[in-house]
Amino acid sequence: MIFKRGALQWKSLIQTKIYAAKAAEFMAGTLSCRRQLGPLVRLVAGFELISFSNVRLEKEFNFCFLSAPNVVGQEAGLILGSTALGRREGYQKFLFPAATQDTLGAFCAFGYLLFEFLSGVKMNTGMMRKTGSKALAIGIINLVVPLAVGWFTLKSLSIYPPKKGSDVTPSLQNNVSVLKASSMTAFPVVALLLKDLKILNSELGRLALSCALITHMLQLIYNSTSLLHRIYLSDHGRAVSDVMVCISFILLVIFLLRPAFIWVVKQTPEGRPVKDLYLFLTILLALVSAVISYWFELAVLFGPFIIGLAVPEGPPLGSALVDKLDALSSGVILPTFISLVALRADLSQLSYYVPHIALIVATFSSKVISCCFVGLYCKMPLNDAVALGLILSIKGVVDLGAYSFLRDANMIDQSTFTLLVVYTAIVATLVPSMVQLLYDPNRKYAGYQKRSIMHSKIGGKLPVLACIHSSDNITAIIGLLDAYTPSLENPITVNALHLIELRGRASPIFISHQLQKKPHSRDDSYSENVIFAFKQFERNNRGSVSLQVFTAISPRKLMHEDISTLALNVLASIIVLPFHRRWAIDRSVESEDISLRMLNRSVLERAPCSVGILVDRGHVGPSTSMMSSGKKYSISAIFLGGNDCQEVLALAKRMTKHRNISLTVMRFISTKTKRQNFEAEMEDIKALHDFKQSRWIGQGNNVAYMERVLKDSSEFAWTLRSLADEYDLILVGRCYKVKSSLTSGFEEWCDVPELGAIGEFLASRDLQCRASVFIVQQQKITH
Repeated sequence: MIFKRGALQWKSLIQTKIYAAKAAEFMAGTLSCRRQLGPLVRLVAGFELISFSNVRLEKEFNFCFLSAPNVVGQEAGLILGSTALGRREGYQKFLFPAATQDTLGAFCAFGYLLFEFLSGVKMNTGMMRKTGSKALAIGIINLVVPLAVGWFTLKSLSIYPPKKGSDVTPSLQNNVSVLKASSMTAFPVVALLLKDLKILNSELGRLALSCALITHMLQLIYNSTSLLHRIYLSDHGRAVSDVMVCISFILLVIFLLRPAFIWVVKQTPEGRPVKDLYLFLTILLALVSAVISYWFELAVLFGPFIIGLAVPEGPPLGSALVDKLDALSSGVILPTFISLVALRADLSQLSYYVPHIALIVATFSSKVISCCFVGLYCKMPLNDAVALGLILSIKGVVDLGAYSFLRDANMIDQSTFTLLVVYTAIVATLVPSMVQLLYDPNRKYAGYQKRSIMHSKIGGKLPVLACIHSSDNITAIIGLLDAYTPSLENPITVNALHLIELRGRASPIFISHQLQKKPHSRDDSYSENVIFAFKQFERNNRGSVSLQVFTAISPRKLMHEDISTLALNVLASIIVLPFHRRWAIDRSVESEDISLRMLNRSVLERAPCSVGILVDRGHVGPSTSMMSSGKKYSISAIFLGGNDCQEVLALAKRMTKHRNISLTVMRFISTKTKRQNFEAEMEDIKALHDFKQSRWIGQGNNVAYMERVLKDSSEFAWTLRSLADEYDLILVGRCYKVKSSLTSGFEEWCDVPELGAIGEFLASRDLQCRASVFIVQQQKITH
């Protein structure tokens, strides 16, 4: 049935794409421009057809496709080109008449120019100053070793005779061009691969980005030097003038354009968009720089790339440029460019020339082996070292662009061009799957050590990781931490993590503000409000609270990596996450962030410690310091049984030290409950006994313990509804997939499973109550 359903859906998609292509072509003909735009429409439609087919196959049959446009675009180009459909003369004339080649070429060259400009905008050159010795060594070796091995391979095979009857005897320039092209490691391609594999901000991903950035910059220097040296051999005066123009352009960008861009950023109010005039002027500068580079016989893409590097990455200017141009460049023009490059390849003209194949194999294997050896020397696991070598050997759109320019400059022949395109397609297809098999970023989060509030040392510091997404989360989370009643006898260590979505950058950033040498560095500006609020909380609880503040700038879908990694590094006992819904003053839902909900679910699955989700209704804390407040604060802890409820009980113990807190622990027992797990029941009884026998019970009227016997889930729901307006904060365990007759009725309408049955009921839209809710999941122990 799955194959039949997949075939029917695939057929429907194909028909839809054909109809769309015909409609677009009819409109192009109606506008009297069919001769110029028709081939472009057909090319884009062909790419989209194959792209949607691959996506559908991946969803239906779980095939492993790289979501980047590299492989799909090359498939479209090879199918539509002279390798397949283009072999028929009539179809070729209909599809791509000779008169339209200039239009297609100009269109795709413009898109690739925008791509190079945006690649410079997204690059954070400051990473090179902060790169460690390991990344620096791997980045250098990643370029030097393949070039050295390639030169040795060329010298060794220079006497290899060509195949009999073949007229292919590549020149030295052809061989050198193949060597340089096969030794490339492009930073944008590596960043795109890591993003597709969802390991962009993992430990391996950060190292690979740093290495790729160093290699990319070294390649720019090496290629520029080689070009100038070749010009110098033919014309000394021309080479000197080119060097002077290049240096003058770079100095102009550094001392004039870069300060101008920084001035634009400073003139833009925080949280407001950049004026469109500044954006248009920046784009115009990038286009003009390409013309100037061409006039002075420099690489056409040199100017736009340098202009892009001068633009401050991230918001407000860099992110605005990416938001406006990336969809057009990467989503439409770039896939078309890839298809057009593959369209020019012809497998029928592919000649069997051993030195080129040996050169490609030698450079690829030397990249992987050398990076692997350096990684092993730096005490990386074998699988991670091999995966790093494969990542730095990936090929993609930048490589295809280089092949196309080399072909147009007659530096490589048609046969060599086709070989390189096929090589890129093979590498772009196989490397992602191999990296997925070798590297699992989640294995380091396996809970071999018990890290929870229940297993934390009594009287020792309780390490807490508090996650902040916006200023609206600060007051509620500080109020919850204040409810922990930190004291000299039971201090807490607060690790505040400000999470910012990655926009306008290619590489994620992780900042430790306490390690900043300057008290008011640029990095502190990202989290100024968070730092101030938590510093104030630390001063109000001097001696009982120690604080560390971090900022993580990464894609929303990958933020769980930053959270889990930091929790692992600081040995956190619990992670505090804000709920994805926000309530207004009138107790109605003000906003809902679905991406934040998916982040919370990812953290619950991978966290190396306990996790708590805070549903804030504005009553978590009366002030930033409960110690100085005279207002009573009522808390209820609900106990049904299980590990999560035991964690709630351990948390409740820490909230009984202050006179302003009134705590009520309520155990609910069902008359229909049957004994299923004797060992689990004994753990519940032990936890309750420890709580009731603890020294806090009976020391005043601020702590109470109650037991209630209920019949069914309806009576339990009525009881919870009545409690929701009696307390400021309710502590509940997630108790996900825990069978109980009291919660059986809740499971029928469970829409937010990450909160559990009780937590979802208390956090529902229909229950307009005053109580905030803190849902706790104890650490998942895996072996």
